[in-house]
Amino acid sequence: MTFTDEQSERYLRHIILKEVGAEGQKKLLNSKVLIIGAGGLGSSAALYLAAAGIGTLGIADGDEVDLSNLQRQIIHTTADLGRAKVLSAKEKTEAINPDVRVITHKTFVTAENIADLIKDYDFIIDATDNFSSKFLINDACVMGKKPFSHAGIMKFQGQLMTYVPGQGPCYRCVFRNPPPKCTMQTCQMGVIGALPGVIGSLQAMEAVKYILGIGELLTSRLLTYDALKAEFRTVKLPKRVKDCPVCGENPTITTLTDC
Repeated sequence: MTFTDEQSERYLRHIILKEVGAEGQKKLLNSKVLIIGAGGLGSSAALYLAAAGIGTLGIADGDEVDLSNLQRQIIHTTADLGRAKVLSAKEKTEAINPDVRVITHKTFVTAENIADLIKDYDFIIDATDNFSSKFLINDACVMGKKPFSHAGIMKFQGQLMTYVPGQGPCYRCVFRNPPPKCTMQTCQMGVIGALPGVIGSLQAMEAVKYILGIGELLTSRLLTYDALKAEFRTVKLPKRVKDCPVCGENPTITTLTDC
């Protein structure tokens, strides 16, 4: 693959990094990342991944843009009210970088469709806002041997971790079971607008590091952020949970189910 003059200029600040270089940028352009959720987390993740030159960017969401979304979901504008979020997100990401092929999936993830959704992608970003989807994404990625970045936000706090098959615990290792009323959206409890920008950008960074094979991923670690205290903390997680019901030695969850 040979860069055009425009690409050489567009990705110059990547190419001059010894950890990336021309070969690393080619890896990004040949990669496929799926973002599940085009809301607060997905907005910033999509914008930065498009700018980075991810070659194929999938965006899955079954919702339409609502006025209450605009306080934090920066990929959408007032003119997008009532439009499908995936179409609004596709328009903005393509405007940032025409190199990126955006594939839209106008659907919510379910036990019936998630295996097909994730199968062609190299890395998955969980940018959903309810526990039901998060456990489903985890289980599907474990069974499908797909790496993914989990993130969650609520009020003034956020967290994220990365799962890579064989390299650390999965989401269910850490949190085990969905809480009661697991379909409730975490943003319904309120969320400060800039918080998903911080956490979603970190998810994009995890995807880029994984594709490039550089740095240390958040495997076996949970990164938490308290916006009010301006404080990040890293919690070490066990490298393996033998009795995890989905990735343990004797899994009891072997089929995908909705919460």
